Amino acid sequence: MLKYKKILLKLSGEALAGTQNFGYSVESLTSFVEQIIKISDLGVEIGIVVGGGNIFRGLKGTSSGFDRVKGDYIGMLATVMNGLALQSEIIAQKRKARVLTSTFMEPYAERYTPDRARRLLDEGEILIFSGGTSNPYFTTDSAAALRAIEIKADVLLKGTNVDGVYSADPRKDENATKYHTVSFKEVIDKELRVMDITAFTLCYENQMPIRVFNMHNLGNLEAIVKGEDIGTLVS
Repeated sequence: MLKYKKILLKLSGEALAGTQNFGYSVESLTSFVEQIIKISDLGVEIGIVVGGGNIFRGLKGTSSGFDRVKGDYIGMLATVMNGLALQSEIIAQKRKARVLTSTFMEPYAERYTPDRARRLLDEGEILIFSGGTSNPYFTTDSAAALRAIEIKADVLLKGTNVDGVYSADPRKDENATKYHTVSFKEVIDKELRVMDITAFTLCYENQMPIRVFNMHNLGNLEAIVKGEDIGTLVS
């Protein structure tokens, strides 16, 4: 029995790099795709937004002298590269996947529209939404929130390197407390780090629940769509 039948999965570019500082980890890429295919075979409709931080991050580029707008455009192109990498691995494992981009990117990928995306999801394709929102100053978290709302997902799943939302960074503070469930209002009041404020506000205003979990733990994704209490639920 599935709890979530349509999801938006947000992955960071850094997650694709694994323990490397740049590029792709074959182990991480393969592991993620195997987990994605497993829930697709259960009948879950899957949209994916992946960041580009394993290749280029716009905000960091500004510290090196890049114009912010140009830096963000480079970051958007990095997400297209990551989308194509994910698509290639999914196809290599004999499943259908399509990259849809926020701007025209033929012949590399097709243009995204909400209606087209919903139709392709109904037909069983795994969709990868790349290019961010197509606008500078917006993160891929914002793109994930927007796409989740547009495709009418049941939940936005944020796959990270930690197993949920904490009162502080658990990698820096051994006294950090994990939240199993937390309200949108509590996140705001306690200034918890879930997503950037624009993305979070989109989810809040449209009542899109967010579940934060560790994507590197095999089985977590399947357990979540089946209704197990993994990570932290923000609702």
